Amino acid sequence: MKITGIETINLKEFRNVTWVRVHTDAGSFGLGETFYGSDAVCGFIHETLADELIDRDPTQIDAISRLLLNPICGFNSTGAEMRAASAIDIALWDLSGKTLGVPVHQLLGGKSRDKIRAYNTCAGYEYVKDKQVNTTEDWSTESVAEGPYEDLEAFLSDAGTLAKSLLDMGFRGMKIWPFDQFAVKTNGTYISPEDLEAGLRPFKQIREAVGDAMDIHVELHSVWNLPMAEKIARALKPYNVFWLEDPIKMTNVDALAEYARRADTWVTASENLATRWSFRELFEKRATDVCMLDIGWCGGLTEAKKIATMAETYELPVAPHDCTGPGLLTAAVHLSINLPNALVQEMVRAFYFGWYSELMEGLPVFENGYLLAPTAPGLGISLSPKVFERSDATIRITGTKSG
Repeated sequence: MKITGIETINLKEFRNVTWVRVHTDAGSFGLGETFYGSDAVCGFIHETLADELIDRDPTQIDAISRLLLNPICGFNSTGAEMRAASAIDIALWDLSGKTLGVPVHQLLGGKSRDKIRAYNTCAGYEYVKDKQVNTTEDWSTESVAEGPYEDLEAFLSDAGTLAKSLLDMGFRGMKIWPFDQFAVKTNGTYISPEDLEAGLRPFKQIREAVGDAMDIHVELHSVWNLPMAEKIARALKPYNVFWLEDPIKMTNVDALAEYARRADTWVTASENLATRWSFRELFEKRATDVCMLDIGWCGGLTEAKKIATMAETYELPVAPHDCTGPGLLTAAVHLSINLPNALVQEMVRAFYFGWYSELMEGLPVFENGYLLAPTAPGLGISLSPKVFERSDATIRITGTKSG
């Protein structure tokens, strides 16, 4: 079997998402996905990667991963080159699973569990939908109500009622980021007592409404400097939060390690790192308690599995990221089902029950707070036929399609 073509698919309405299909002379193809920088990702795929991949054996995933990561995509970057490589890698795993007739989690080493506990990231339907560069202003407001899960507005206005709604669906964890809106005032260098109190309000509402029945994951989006991130951590102590995610920029691991020592709460990092070499430094310096990786940004499933195995040697759990697209959520579920050290899987119910389900068929089943192990071959997903009929679709192919 040989690769004959690389295809990219984008929709103007969801312009951050890029789907990649790797076609073969056997009449089959694999589906991959990544998020952000779609024009740059597609350009790199068609101008650089496709010529390197056509005529290669798609089952030689490790060899192709090494080609993609060294040095075509640079080192440690999470930019367009790495995202392109990640999408292609995911497609190769999907293709291999389909070819062998088994789910991807079986190829990764088999199931460590039959289901993975999910927590809800409290975004709404419009969150990161078509913004190419996001700011703290975008993170803290919503403009369109499309259904019952406008969870970003909900946690800013009545987080207690939101927590009850999530518990009713079986969720035992929710992620919120109420401090982001205040970072923009000072570039993250200061938070006033009034703003700190306002940021704490959702935590008070959650604890008053449901007590400790809900794990509260705190997202800080790397928008604070070290002293302010520490101040926020101290203020959150009475609320027994589950973790503090990306409290400062991931450019100074020593500073993050210092934060981890002082915070006295789990630190989680980071979806913004790529390749095992970046995570090695994070682990060696004990700068994180939970390894969060994004399969579409870190190098694909191949690299994600290696990062997670390395985390296991440091006795660290893994919690894959998802606030991006349906293919990446699905790939992350396969990884979480396989990993012995998987802790919890992120999902966004507004996405899962909204545009994810509109554009993708075969998503992992969500049931009473858990995502179940997929059973179909490969990733078990396919793009809806409606995607290819849309007037806002841009489809490019280098080489030839399957069949």
